[in-house]
Amino acid sequence: MSEKNEFRWGPATGVGSLPGGDAREAARTVTGSFEEFAHLAELPARGPGADMIGRTVGLLVEMYAHVEPSGWRISDRPGRDTRRARSWMGEDLDALEEFTQGYEGPLKVQAVGPWTLAAALERRGGEAALGDPGACRDLAASLAEGLRDHLAEVRRRVPGARVVLQLDEPSLTAVLRGQVRTASGYRTYRAVDRQVVESTLRDVMAATDGPVVVHSCAPDVPFALLRRAGVQGISFDFGLLTERDEESIGEAVEAGTKLFAGVVPSTDAASDGLSVGADIVKGVRTLWRRLGLNPGTLAESIVITPTCGLAGASPAYARAALAHCVRAARSLADNPE
Repeated sequence: MSEKNEFRWGPATGVGSLPGGDAREAARTVTGSFEEFAHLAELPARGPGADMIGRTVGLLVEMYAHVEPSGWRISDRPGRDTRRARSWMGEDLDALEEFTQGYEGPLKVQAVGPWTLAAALERRGGEAALGDPGACRDLAASLAEGLRDHLAEVRRRVPGARVVLQLDEPSLTAVLRGQVRTASGYRTYRAVDRQVVESTLRDVMAATDGPVVVHSCAPDVPFALLRRAGVQGISFDFGLLTERDEESIGEAVEAGTKLFAGVVPSTDAASDGLSVGADIVKGVRTLWRRLGLNPGTLAESIVITPTCGLAGASPAYARAALAHCVRAARSLADNPE
C-alpha cells in the first residue's frame, strides 16, 4: 500500500498565512496550536517574496521573476526579488526546524499550483503565462522540479514528519471558465481544456510520493476534476458551498478524499463575535445528515481549518482562530451527531 493511501491525517490545521513578520513566533504559534498537524507558516506582510506568488517563484528551477507594478514578471536571470523570496523561505524553514524537533506527525507545506501561478505570473510582454500553452507547460515543469527539491529539504530538516503538499489554486475555477482577464482588462483568456488542467495537475503532483491537497477559498471548487486528477485532499471555504456541491462532496467522502473544511472565519471582522463555545461545526453535521452519511465517519473524513489564510487577521484573533479549529475538530470527534 502506498504512503498516500495509508496516510494518517491530523484533526485540524491552518491554511498557510499568518499576520506579522516574525518567522520564529509564527512557527511557535503553529506548532503550539496544531500538535497533531503542523504546517509551514507564510508571512506575506514582510513584502514581495514573502507573498503567495513570490514564495513559489523562489522555488522554480531555471525560471526566474521580478516584481513590476502590475505583479510578478518572468526574468532572464535571478535578481533581487528572487533572492529575497529564497531568503524568506530559508528563514521560515529555519524556524520550522527549530520548533519541530522530535515531531513525527503530518506536516503541511504550501505552494501555488500551476494554474493559479500561470494566471498570476506575467510574460515579458506583460500578459499572463496563461495565454501561452508552451509557457504553461514550461512553468509547470519548473514548478514540479522545484517542489521536488523543496519537499526533500523539508524532509531533511524535519526527518520524522510525514509531509503533505498543499497546492493553492484560488484561480482554478476562473481558468476553467475563461474568466481570467488580460492585462488590458477588456478581454479574458480562453478557458483551458479540463483534460489539460487535470494532466498538468497530475504532472506537478508527481513531484511528491506523499499526499497532495488542493486548496481554494473561491466559490465553485471543481471537486470532481480534482478527484480525477488524483488529489488526496480538497481544502475549501465551507461557507461558500451550495446545493450544487453536495453531490460532489458525498462522492468525495465515499471515495476516501479528505475534506479540509474551512469553518473558522479568517478575519476579525468576519468572526462576528465568535466565542470559544460557539458550535462552528454545526453546518458540517447538518450537511452530513442531509447527505445521509454515517456521522461516525465525520472525524475520519474532515480536517478543520480556517476559511482561508489568516494574513488579514490581527495576531490575537489569528491565535484564537487556530485554537477554534482544534476545539471544533475535537467537538466533531466527541459529538458527531
